[in-house]
Amino acid sequence: MISITDKTLQDLEFNTVLQTISERCNTEIGKQKAIEIIPFKDKEVLMNALLQTSEYLSSFSNNNAIPNHGFDNLTNDLKFLSIEDSFLEVGSFRKIATLSETVNVLLLFFKKFHDYYPKLNEKAAQVEYTKFIIQKIDEVVDKYGEIKDNASPDLINIRRDMNLVRGKVNQSFGQAMSQYNSLGYLDDIKESFVQNRRVLAVLSMYRRKVKGSILGSSKTGSIAYIEPEATLNYSRELSNLEYEEKEEVIRILKEVTNFIRPFSGLLQDSQSFLLELDVISAKAKYAKSMNAILPEISEDRSMVLREAYHPLLFLSNQKNK
Repeated sequence: MISITDKTLQDLEFNTVLQTISERCNTEIGKQKAIEIIPFKDKEVLMNALLQTSEYLSSFSNNNAIPNHGFDNLTNDLKFLSIEDSFLEVGSFRKIATLSETVNVLLLFFKKFHDYYPKLNEKAAQVEYTKFIIQKIDEVVDKYGEIKDNASPDLINIRRDMNLVRGKVNQSFGQAMSQYNSLGYLDDIKESFVQNRRVLAVLSMYRRKVKGSILGSSKTGSIAYIEPEATLNYSRELSNLEYEEKEEVIRILKEVTNFIRPFSGLLQDSQSFLLELDVISAKAKYAKSMNAILPEISEDRSMVLREAYHPLLFLSNQKNK
């Protein structure tokens, strides 16, 4: 087997062709993978790649369009999974579930239309169809990427208590504002926010008459910002509950991470499949842009070019009419 020299590839503007394909990829790692393409040395591998591109190209003109195969890059999340005692953030789980769902849709599609896409189905069949990862994530994470209230019995109770205490915070603040306003202790703005906390805007001369904690004052010093005493007590209770909620969420994230950790190889295979499909689709889009057809490959190092065009000149002349 004779290798193609770098000089020959340079003369053929091979890297410019790869750049043009790269621009047609949907993902950043797809773009990178396209740039790294090198000539094939094995005829069987070459024919596989050409036929996959040819099948994808046919999807643009038949009635069985290939479903979406875009994905969020999981490379860093998968690296993190390999670190003992680490746990993934909730956003990572949503990415994993979406990627798994995308792969499942494609596996079923290629299986159903294997007559149209035999080589792509062959590639898809090497990836495992699985629902349990999606199910596990759906149990605890909602579609917006937030931990569900019912992700655990403790979390339900904590969040219910938080809602009750929030109600008490607002109620106690409303009562204090009403009381001190009727006494004429408040400025016209009545209330404000300091350090993300709701405070009364008390006229400085009355600040000693208002029970609570002073959190600041206006630039002129004419207003003191005070959190009412009753509200302060409920705010402390709310802070404690928020801490408990955070701890429980971390416990849930660790549990789901430990469930998924053994399947990082399967997720890696799923991402690799989508990545390769991204590059194949880019090659097919490139082929479509210049009406390219599947070549016949000869064994005897002969070459016949019929109605052939330089791909880069063809596209640039097309653009310039």
